[in-house]
Amino acid sequence: MADELSGRERDVLLTLANVRLASADQLERLHFASDTSRNRRRILLSMTDRRLVVRLDRVIGGQRAGSAAFCYGLGEVGQRVLASTQGWPRRRPSNPGAPFVRHCLAITELLVRLTEATRKSDVELLEFSAEPLAWRRFLGRGGSRAILKPDAFVRIGVGEFVDSWFVEVDLGTESPSTLTTKLDAYRAYWSTGKETARNGVFPRVLWLAPDERRAEVIIDCCGRQPADSWMLHQVTLIDDGPDLMAGGQSS
Repeated sequence: MADELSGRERDVLLTLANVRLASADQLERLHFASDTSRNRRRILLSMTDRRLVVRLDRVIGGQRAGSAAFCYGLGEVGQRVLASTQGWPRRRPSNPGAPFVRHCLAITELLVRLTEATRKSDVELLEFSAEPLAWRRFLGRGGSRAILKPDAFVRIGVGEFVDSWFVEVDLGTESPSTLTTKLDAYRAYWSTGKETARNGVFPRVLWLAPDERRAEVIIDCCGRQPADSWMLHQVTLIDDGPDLMAGGQSS
Protein backbone atom coordinates (compact mmCIF):
# COMPACT_ATOMS: atom_id res chain seq x y z
CA MET A 1 0.00 0.00 0.00
CA ALA A 2 2.90 2.37 0.69
CA ASP A 3 3.92 2.16 -2.98
CA GLU A 4 0.37 2.99 -4.07
CA LEU A 5 0.09 6.21 -2.06
CA SER A 6 -0.06 9.47 -3.95
CA GLY A 7 2.24 12.30 -2.90
CA ARG A 8 -0.70 14.15 -1.41
CA GLU A 9 -1.84 11.15 0.60
CA ARG A 10 1.67 10.69 1.94
CA ASP A 11 1.80 14.38 2.93
CA VAL A 12 -1.49 14.03 4.82
CA LEU A 13 -0.12 11.05 6.74
CA LEU A 14 3.09 12.89 7.63
CA THR A 15 1.11 15.89 8.86
CA LEU A 16 -1.07 13.72 11.09
CA ALA A 17 1.98 11.87 12.40
CA ASN A 18 3.45 15.22 13.39
CA VAL A 19 0.46 17.06 14.91
CA ARG A 20 -1.67 13.99 15.84
CA LEU A 21 -5.02 15.55 14.89
CA ALA A 22 -6.29 17.90 12.19
CA SER A 23 -9.72 19.00 11.02
CA ALA A 24 -10.75 18.46 7.43
CA ASP A 25 -10.64 22.23 6.98
CA GLN A 26 -7.05 22.36 8.22
CA LEU A 27 -5.99 19.49 5.97
CA GLU A 28 -7.66 21.22 3.03
CA ARG A 29 -5.77 24.47 3.70
CA LEU A 30 -2.48 22.60 4.05
CA HIS A 31 -2.69 20.11 1.20
CA PHE A 32 -5.66 21.00 -1.02
CA ALA A 33 -5.36 24.78 -1.25
CA SER A 34 -5.42 24.73 -5.06
CA ASP A 35 -8.02 21.97 -5.28
CA THR A 36 -11.76 21.68 -4.74
CA SER A 37 -13.52 20.76 -1.52
CA ARG A 38 -15.18 17.94 -3.39
CA ASN A 39 -11.83 16.38 -4.28
CA ARG A 40 -10.65 16.83 -0.69
CA ARG A 41 -13.70 14.97 0.56
CA ARG A 42 -13.15 12.20 -1.97
CA ILE A 43 -9.51 11.68 -1.02
CA LEU A 44 -10.14 11.75 2.74
CA LEU A 45 -13.04 9.32 2.35
CA SER A 46 -10.83 6.98 0.36
CA MET A 47 -8.06 7.23 2.98
CA THR A 48 -10.60 6.53 5.73
CA ASP A 49 -11.94 3.47 3.90
CA ARG A 50 -8.39 2.11 3.61
CA ARG A 51 -7.77 2.84 7.33
CA LEU A 52 -4.92 5.16 6.48
CA VAL A 53 -6.68 7.80 8.57
CA VAL A 54 -9.43 7.59 11.15
CA ARG A 55 -12.25 10.09 11.49
CA LEU A 56 -13.18 10.96 15.05
CA ASP A 57 -16.80 10.88 16.09
CA ARG A 58 -16.46 14.36 17.52
CA VAL A 59 -17.39 17.21 15.17
CA ILE A 60 -15.60 20.56 15.56
CA GLY A 61 -17.78 23.66 15.32
CA GLY A 62 -21.15 21.92 15.27
CA GLN A 63 -23.13 20.08 12.66
CA ARG A 64 -23.66 23.16 10.50
CA ALA A 65 -19.94 23.27 9.74
CA GLY A 66 -20.42 20.21 7.52
CA SER A 67 -17.66 17.81 6.49
CA ALA A 68 -14.96 20.47 7.00
CA ALA A 69 -15.53 20.08 10.76
CA PHE A 70 -14.61 16.41 10.95
CA CYS A 71 -11.42 15.65 12.83
CA TYR A 72 -8.84 13.15 11.56
CA GLY A 73 -5.96 11.20 13.03
CA LEU A 74 -3.67 8.44 11.79
CA GLY A 75 -5.42 5.14 11.17
CA GLU A 76 -4.02 1.70 11.90
CA VAL A 77 -2.81 1.14 8.35
CA GLY A 78 -1.44 4.67 8.11
CA GLN A 79 0.64 4.07 11.22
CA ARG A 80 1.99 0.82 9.80
CA VAL A 81 2.89 2.50 6.52
CA LEU A 82 4.82 5.31 8.24
CA ALA A 83 6.48 2.90 10.66
CA SER A 84 7.79 0.77 7.81
CA THR A 85 8.75 3.57 5.41
CA GLN A 86 9.66 6.49 7.70
CA GLY A 87 10.47 4.87 11.02
CA TRP A 88 7.68 6.72 12.82
CA PRO A 89 6.72 5.17 16.18
CA ARG A 90 3.28 3.65 16.38
CA ARG A 91 0.77 4.91 18.94
CA ARG A 92 -1.91 2.96 20.70
CA PRO A 93 -5.48 3.66 19.48
CA SER A 94 -7.34 6.03 21.78
CA ASN A 95 -10.51 8.08 22.00
CA PRO A 96 -9.16 11.52 22.99
CA GLY A 97 -11.19 13.81 25.18
CA ALA A 98 -12.41 17.25 24.20
CA PRO A 99 -9.58 19.24 25.93
CA PHE A 100 -6.91 17.14 24.18
CA VAL A 101 -8.64 17.58 20.80
CA ARG A 102 -8.93 21.37 21.25
CA HIS A 103 -5.27 21.67 22.18
CA CYS A 104 -4.07 19.52 19.28
CA LEU A 105 -6.19 21.46 16.80
CA ALA A 106 -4.85 24.76 18.16
CA ILE A 107 -1.30 23.56 17.49
CA THR A 108 -2.30 22.34 14.03
CA GLU A 109 -3.89 25.73 13.32
CA LEU A 110 -0.56 27.38 14.07
CA LEU A 111 1.11 25.11 11.51
CA VAL A 112 -1.61 25.90 8.97
CA ARG A 113 -1.40 29.65 9.44
CA LEU A 114 2.40 29.66 9.29
CA THR A 115 2.22 27.62 6.07
CA GLU A 116 -0.30 30.05 4.60
CA ALA A 117 1.89 33.01 5.60
CA THR A 118 4.93 31.55 3.84
CA ARG A 119 2.95 31.14 0.63
CA LYS A 120 2.42 34.91 0.54
CA SER A 121 5.96 36.04 1.38
CA ASP A 122 9.63 35.22 1.16
CA VAL A 123 9.55 33.69 4.63
CA GLU A 124 10.31 29.95 4.69
CA LEU A 125 8.97 27.46 7.23
CA LEU A 126 12.07 25.30 7.74
CA GLU A 127 10.75 23.08 10.53
CA PHE A 128 7.59 22.54 12.53
CA SER A 129 7.85 19.72 15.04
CA ALA A 130 4.95 19.12 17.41
CA GLU A 131 5.18 17.01 20.52
CA PRO A 132 6.75 14.59 21.24
CA LEU A 133 9.26 15.45 18.46
CA ALA A 134 9.71 18.90 20.00
CA TRP A 135 10.63 17.52 23.42
CA ARG A 136 14.13 17.88 24.81
CA ARG A 137 15.70 15.41 27.26
CA PHE A 138 18.39 16.63 29.60
CA LEU A 139 19.97 16.08 33.00
CA GLY A 140 18.34 18.15 35.68
CA ARG A 141 19.35 19.04 39.19
CA GLY A 142 21.40 16.35 40.85
CA GLY A 143 21.83 14.48 37.57
CA SER A 144 18.17 13.43 37.42
CA ARG A 145 16.63 12.82 34.01
CA ALA A 146 14.30 15.60 32.89
CA ILE A 147 12.18 16.36 29.83
CA LEU A 148 11.24 19.77 28.49
CA LYS A 149 7.89 19.45 26.74
CA PRO A 150 7.11 22.41 24.46
CA ASP A 151 4.02 22.12 22.30
CA ALA A 152 6.09 22.77 19.18
CA PHE A 153 9.56 23.67 17.95
CA VAL A 154 9.61 25.97 14.93
CA ARG A 155 12.37 27.26 12.68
CA ILE A 156 11.59 30.05 10.21
CA GLY A 157 13.91 31.42 7.55
CA VAL A 158 13.70 35.19 7.15
CA GLY A 159 16.12 36.29 4.45
CA GLU A 160 19.59 35.17 5.51
CA PHE A 161 18.49 34.72 9.15
CA VAL A 162 16.80 31.82 10.93
CA ASP A 163 14.45 32.38 13.87
CA SER A 164 13.95 29.49 16.29
CA TRP A 165 11.00 29.15 18.65
CA PHE A 166 9.71 26.89 21.37
CA VAL A 167 5.94 27.40 21.36
CA GLU A 168 3.44 26.99 24.18
CA VAL A 169 -0.18 27.13 23.03
CA ASP A 170 -2.06 28.05 26.19
CA LEU A 171 -5.84 27.61 26.29
CA GLY A 172 -6.25 28.89 29.84
CA THR A 173 -6.67 25.47 31.45
CA GLU A 174 -3.49 25.34 33.56
CA SER A 175 -2.97 26.90 36.97
CA PRO A 176 -0.27 29.52 37.65
CA SER A 177 1.67 26.88 39.61
CA THR A 178 1.71 24.61 36.55
CA LEU A 179 2.88 27.53 34.39
CA THR A 180 5.64 28.24 36.90
CA THR A 181 6.77 24.61 36.73
CA LYS A 182 7.03 24.92 32.93
CA LEU A 183 8.97 28.15 33.24
CA ASP A 184 11.35 26.49 35.69
CA ALA A 185 11.89 23.66 33.18
CA TYR A 186 12.80 26.12 30.44
CA ARG A 187 15.26 27.90 32.72
CA ALA A 188 16.81 24.57 33.77
CA TYR A 189 17.21 23.43 30.17
CA TRP A 190 18.59 26.80 29.09
CA SER A 191 21.19 26.67 31.86
CA THR A 192 22.57 23.36 30.53
CA GLY A 193 23.73 25.04 27.31
CA LYS A 194 22.74 21.89 25.43
CA GLU A 195 20.43 23.57 22.92
CA THR A 196 22.86 26.39 22.21
CA ALA A 197 25.70 23.93 21.67
CA ARG A 198 23.59 21.95 19.20
CA ASN A 199 21.92 24.77 17.23
CA GLY A 200 24.03 27.82 18.03
CA VAL A 201 21.12 29.62 19.71
CA PHE A 202 18.50 29.05 22.38
CA PRO A 203 15.03 29.46 20.85
CA ARG A 204 12.74 32.20 22.07
CA VAL A 205 9.86 30.72 24.09
CA LEU A 206 6.62 32.06 22.62
CA TRP A 207 3.55 31.79 24.82
CA LEU A 208 0.29 32.05 22.88
CA ALA A 209 -2.65 33.09 25.05
CA PRO A 210 -6.36 32.94 24.16
CA ASP A 211 -7.12 36.45 25.45
CA GLU A 212 -5.57 39.49 27.13
CA ARG A 213 -6.56 38.39 30.62
CA ARG A 214 -4.79 35.06 30.26
CA ALA A 215 -1.79 36.79 28.69
CA GLU A 216 -1.47 38.92 31.84
CA VAL A 217 -1.46 35.75 33.97
CA ILE A 218 1.39 34.29 31.90
CA ILE A 219 3.32 37.59 31.97
CA ASP A 220 2.97 37.71 35.75
CA CYS A 221 4.35 34.15 36.04
CA CYS A 222 7.26 35.05 33.75
CA GLY A 223 7.97 38.15 35.84
CA ARG A 224 8.39 36.00 38.95
CA GLN A 225 11.26 34.10 37.32
CA PRO A 226 14.89 35.16 37.94
CA ALA A 227 15.64 38.30 35.95
CA ASP A 228 18.36 36.67 33.84
CA SER A 229 15.78 34.36 32.23
CA TRP A 230 13.18 37.00 31.34
CA MET A 231 14.73 37.43 27.90
CA LEU A 232 13.81 33.84 27.01
CA HIS A 233 10.08 34.47 26.93
CA GLN A 234 7.60 36.38 24.82
CA VAL A 235 3.82 36.45 25.27
CA THR A 236 1.21 37.29 22.65
CA LEU A 237 -2.30 36.27 21.64
CA ILE A 238 -2.93 33.07 19.72
CA ASP A 239 -4.38 35.03 16.81
CA ASP A 240 -1.27 37.23 16.60
CA GLY A 241 1.32 34.47 16.94
CA PRO A 242 1.63 33.36 13.31
CA ASP A 243 2.09 36.91 11.99
CA LEU A 244 4.65 37.69 14.70
CA MET A 245 6.65 34.56 13.88
CA ALA A 246 6.39 34.91 10.12
CA GLY A 247 7.38 38.55 10.38
CA GLY A 248 10.72 37.67 11.91
CA GLN A 249 9.95 39.49 15.16
CA SER A 250 11.92 37.23 17.48
CA SER A 251 13.31 39.95 19.72
